[in-house]
Amino acid sequence: MAADKTRAGGAIAYLLSLAPEREIFLRTGGQVRFLRISTRFQLTLAAVAFAVALLWAVGTLAVLWSQARIMLERSNVAQDRAEIRSREAKVRAYSNSVDEVARDIQQRQSALEQILRVNLGAEEQTTPPTPGETKGKPLSAASPEAARLDGLMKRQLTLESQLAQAAQARLAQVEKAISSFGLNPARMTAPERGQGGPFIPASSLIESEPSLRQLAMLMTRLNAMEATLAAIPSSRPTAAPMETSSYGYRRDPFNGMLAFHSGIDFRGAYGQPILAAAAGRVTYVGTRQGYGNVVEVDHGKGLLTRYAHLSRFGVRTGQEVKRGQAVASMGSTGRSTGTHLHFEVRVNGAAVNPRPFLEARQDVLEVQQHAKRQVAGTGQRG
Repeated sequence: MAADKTRAGGAIAYLLSLAPEREIFLRTGGQVRFLRISTRFQLTLAAVAFAVALLWAVGTLAVLWSQARIMLERSNVAQDRAEIRSREAKVRAYSNSVDEVARDIQQRQSALEQILRVNLGAEEQTTPPTPGETKGKPLSAASPEAARLDGLMKRQLTLESQLAQAAQARLAQVEKAISSFGLNPARMTAPERGQGGPFIPASSLIESEPSLRQLAMLMTRLNAMEATLAAIPSSRPTAAPMETSSYGYRRDPFNGMLAFHSGIDFRGAYGQPILAAAAGRVTYVGTRQGYGNVVEVDHGKGLLTRYAHLSRFGVRTGQEVKRGQAVASMGSTGRSTGTHLHFEVRVNGAAVNPRPFLEARQDVLEVQQHAKRQVAGTGQRG
């Protein structure tokens, strides 16, 4: 305590020593005057000066702080504006992304519908959202919509892949069925003569997208193969069960010499109906040397069936006939030893063995039956 008082007294004494009492002499008009400035007055004046300086410093600091706050607020405002612009840009980006995804989905959907409509005669009834449905939505709504459309796009790509796999598996079945008839699938689908029409290009997306282009080509090949399979004659041309002569070399029934027989003979009753082995167009009704009365039906893809030794015609040239439709009646015209049907199958003008066509396995017939329904659904003959 005493030490504190000593230190306090020493400080006061030091301040008093800085401001000793002063006298100022003034001489005016021959008179001398003196002005006494006491220690108290000096200390009071110093305190006032210090207070004024302190107030000025505080005011200056206040002004500087205010300016700093204003600059900070301006910086914050600028940051807020930049963040707003960034959010607006994100909204526009999301909106553009949604529109782009939606356009892609719409275009792919249209391309898929075109492929299915051309090749399968089918068309999807449901379509994805149009680009305008999500345009202009805020960020909170556009982002989930973009995710939803992205999911739809992935599902659509999965559908394309599954469709391609199913078509490839179906194509393998159809080609195997065609081969079981002793025919070469590649040769059977070669372009036929007599084609034409205006050039209507495929959509630009199908042309530019490899996956869609491959799918379109695959579906086109499958369509052509199924049309070929549907055109193959596989129905018996008559109800007569007995075959009196097979395809190949045999002893001629008239002169006993070795000869080639280009078809299969079915013995039956006079006037018994002769049935078309497959759908097609009648290309010949008349008489051919050795065959007698003949009906020929063109089934497309280079396939033709010939029905000979007929007693009566039931169709006319140019007529379209269905599978199993009566085209003539059994007889014994031409070079014949009795009532029967001579049945031929010709591929590109050459006679082939009809037996594989008439003895197709049940699984092959089921595949062919499905092909007929597909061809009928697309409006093609078969």
